[in-house]
Amino acid sequence: MRQCFSKMYAAAGAVASLLLVGPAVAESGAVGQAEPIPSVKVVRAELAPAYRSRSFFGRVRARETVDLSFEVGGALEVLTAIEGDRVVRGNLLARLDQGTFERAVERAEVTLRQATRDYERAAALVQRSAASRARYDDAETSRDLASVALREARDDLEDATILAPFDGLVAERLTPNFTNVEPGRPILRLHDMSEVRVELKLPERLLTRVGDPARVRFTTRMPDQDEAVVLRFVEFHAETDRIGQSYTITLAFPDVDSAFLVPGASVMVTASVPAATSGLVLPASALLSGSDRETAVLVLEPEEGASAVLRRQPVEVRSETGTGFLVTGLPEGAEVVAVGGHLLRDGQTVRRYSRLVVEER
Repeated sequence: MRQCFSKMYAAAGAVASLLLVGPAVAESGAVGQAEPIPSVKVVRAELAPAYRSRSFFGRVRARETVDLSFEVGGALEVLTAIEGDRVVRGNLLARLDQGTFERAVERAEVTLRQATRDYERAAALVQRSAASRARYDDAETSRDLASVALREARDDLEDATILAPFDGLVAERLTPNFTNVEPGRPILRLHDMSEVRVELKLPERLLTRVGDPARVRFTTRMPDQDEAVVLRFVEFHAETDRIGQSYTITLAFPDVDSAFLVPGASVMVTASVPAATSGLVLPASALLSGSDRETAVLVLEPEEGASAVLRRQPVEVRSETGTGFLVTGLPEGAEVVAVGGHLLRDGQTVRRYSRLVVEER
């Protein structure tokens, strides 16, 4: 049993040595005196991006969603709108039976003509002093009331038809055709697609850090668009959610033609803000901490051939997000040991790790 564990530990040590050291071996003039040259994984110190970005889940919605209804009651005769169809402003969507309203207009016209004749007759009699002034006033009032009744009848006839108030998308038919409807009963639900918007939840701690949401650059990518679409900030709901402590941010799409801009569709929105500081980006595994609390990295200084010499270089480290680290004190593009630097030493000769080669014998 002890021999078994010893073999297991020896095998594990050999694997760890292979991952760090690699297959490279230093050449030596004397037989049997070759020294192993470690192969190290290298990362280049690159400039940090000018923007700090995070992605959020958003949902597409229309500028407004309205329920259309008749202001008068009657039998629903025509309902041409189909769910999912795009309509143009002025298109016929629904109509009530016109007979009742047309007859009401005819009655009002006849009543107005009669009231007008009575008024003219009363005016003529008053001029000849054959009728009292009170009769003239009553005839004038009857004529005016008949005129108002005619306008109301014509308005009712016009209200018996629903036309598209804007260019939109039919979301839902709320009432079946050939039914008697009452005034104000919703018939159709229509999306105003004059400006397509997207809503997302922005955490409270991020919004307080950013301040004004208008200074954030919001972008998204659509499957049928080659480039990222820049979104315009519209507004945000100035109250947080009860659970998530997040603010609802509303953004607007530019005038882009995309089949995926349908209310309810989901999109990924990237929020970017200018970086507060600049520097070179390195992973946390490349940073070494000494006993004097000094942070350093191991920089590769190339030699002839594929080998390089390690040089310990002190650096200053800072982090804005807690996940990425910015360093100063290195030239841009410097090659740094990415991992395992604590197992190496200053001045040691190494080679760049390319890939693991397994030889079968």
